[in-house]
Amino acid sequence: MELIEQYGPTFAKGLWMTVQCTLYGSALGLLLGMVIAFCSLSPYRWLKKAAALYVWLFRGTPFLIQLLIVYSGGPSIGIRLNAFAAGLLTLALFGSAYFSEIFRAGIAAINRGQIEAASCLGMSRTAIFMRIVCPPLFLTTMPMLVNTVISVLKETVVLSVIVVPELMYQIQTMAAETFAYIPAMLSMAILYWVLVEIIAQAGKRAEKHLGRYRH
Repeated sequence: MELIEQYGPTFAKGLWMTVQCTLYGSALGLLLGMVIAFCSLSPYRWLKKAAALYVWLFRGTPFLIQLLIVYSGGPSIGIRLNAFAAGLLTLALFGSAYFSEIFRAGIAAINRGQIEAASCLGMSRTAIFMRIVCPPLFLTTMPMLVNTVISVLKETVVLSVIVVPELMYQIQTMAAETFAYIPAMLSMAILYWVLVEIIAQAGKRAEKHLGRYRH
């Protein structure tokens, strides 16, 4: 309890940084993943091959290597990012490879007859996407999307390598100063468990809300 009282504000800052990295990284990954999914379903072969190469590259390499390349290799090509920006970009790139495959499978499973019927009724492409494609897409893929967001959350611990002051970095700093490694690790485990539960419950609520489109 003395450690919690002493390092409570530091924990709170690290926790807030972790939440920001997870939210922004997942949001950017979702948007980029949707674009890559449409590229993989495109009738143009070069777009399909580019999307397949992207997914192959980011799913096949460890997140730590991707992070170090973005952060340390960027200046060699004229791209200079601070630790926070480099961390967010890498989280987005890493997550988008998984989100794209989820979206690709979800879009491919949608009944083409519904899309054709909406087109015959004169609905615009935007309306078809928002009202015909999105509801069943997110309903069927919600559990997988939630799992991927949780994976992004857990990968934020690696950001401490480039000195992003997230939860893992703050916990390590406290442990180094007090030598209380066991309480520090237990505190981190509990906090991450709480975050995972919040994401899981939010996913269940979203799935329940989208369930009205099932019929």
